[in-house]
Amino acid sequence: MSETRADPIVQLQSSDLPAFCPNPAMPVWSHHPRVFLDVSKTGQGMCPYCGTVYVLKAGEIPQGH
Repeated sequence: MSETRADPIVQLQSSDLPAFCPNPAMPVWSHHPRVFLDVSKTGQGMCPYCGTVYVLKAGEIPQGH
């Protein structure tokens, strides 16, 4: 059985760090408390509230985070 991911994926550049959710592109009605996500170690992080996955774009190097 294969599962398809229904949660959105947001691609980040190093200039977008620190990553946080909800992000400015999300509609106001879907907002939840702001959480900061550490994507610098593994290249990705998932919001514990809404399940949005934040992924650092290939080749991007986090600086100072």
